[in-house]
Amino acid sequence: MRKRSVGIRAWARSLGVQKTVVEGVQVDEQGTIVISVRALSRQRGRCGICRRRCPGYDQGEGSRRWRALDLGTTLAYLEAPAPRVSCREHLVVVAAVPWARHGSWFTKSFEDQVAWLTINTSKTAVGELMRISWRAVGHICERVMVTQAAGRDMLSGLTRLGIDEISVRKGQSYLTVVVDHHSGGLVWAAPGRNRETVAKFLDLLGSERCEQIELVSCDMAEWITRPVSECCPNATICLDPFHVVKLSTDALDDVRREVWNQARREGQKDLARQLKGARFALWKNVQNLTDRQKVKLATIQKTNRPLYRAYLLSQQLREIYRVPFADAVELLDAWLCWARRCRLAPFVKLAKTITRCRQGIEAAIENRLSNARVEQVNTQIRLITRRGFGYHSQEAVIAIAMLTLGGLCPHLPGR
Repeated sequence: MRKRSVGIRAWARSLGVQKTVVEGVQVDEQGTIVISVRALSRQRGRCGICRRRCPGYDQGEGSRRWRALDLGTTLAYLEAPAPRVSCREHLVVVAAVPWARHGSWFTKSFEDQVAWLTINTSKTAVGELMRISWRAVGHICERVMVTQAAGRDMLSGLTRLGIDEISVRKGQSYLTVVVDHHSGGLVWAAPGRNRETVAKFLDLLGSERCEQIELVSCDMAEWITRPVSECCPNATICLDPFHVVKLSTDALDDVRREVWNQARREGQKDLARQLKGARFALWKNVQNLTDRQKVKLATIQKTNRPLYRAYLLSQQLREIYRVPFADAVELLDAWLCWARRCRLAPFVKLAKTITRCRQGIEAAIENRLSNARVEQVNTQIRLITRRGFGYHSQEAVIAIAMLTLGGLCPHLPGR
């Protein structure tokens, strides 16, 4: 095998930089390796934001350094002039360099490695390994996400969407997330959970692509359903079955609590004790009941008819999601007639709610669509925040979520 001499160009390859000329290498007083570089002639004189060719403005603040990938255990920096250019759109900005993103003090290969590590390990571990602060990790992920998303249209070809909110921090800190049901990936996320946030997404989608939306799964929140109904004329809203069943479970628990409080007021301590311990037996599906819980339900059937009636109403509503669509419609009609005359205030109120939202409930049954994919994404976002021991910025959470769940994760340098 023919041996080749390794020259100064090998430094550019080992540091993962391209379109760059290495002019010299030196070691400073702290033992740090400093590589003097310059961009190729066709890469110079460009705006750092839009990368258009622009006339020069001045030499800026002189030479500056960018942190590069470590060489073994030794810190490495790239050093080059940082002139400014005059852009017609962005005015006076620092000229673009091929080895780093605009506004960054790190090379692209360094930031790509940090983003990849952040997806696969904790933020604190990344900071320790790469010898940067945990705040820098969040800012790096934001820049990488913007760069990766710039070359892709995340909103193209969307026909089935899932919209939901997730809490990422204490103190009413929420994100609105949008998931594509076909791919199961996260396509958009933004801070807030209100009508304006959903409208922002729909404006970004555009009127033409809004007309292509066929199905949208969500809960019963009007801040989601109303903007979707107004902006997506061809979309059918499918109300998530979990939230419908949860309303019936809450109504059942309201009846149980009312009966329990009445038993306590009348001094029936044994009955109150039985009702307090029957909560989970009342919540569970029939096929999942233990022998002890079956006995408890049989006791309730004999001693407390109103509570047992509430239990039957709750279980009957779940059945509409287990039968074919035509049977489900008939079963829902029968359930509504029963709930309206059951003389249980929580279920009478629930019947009014379901009557108002019936179209969305039937659409979810007919199209077999739920928010399960969205809840899966929400669970993964919670895992991301837990693995990173929390994030002070919602933008950092969005960036890491898009890198992880939106398919924007960069490859490791040189891979």
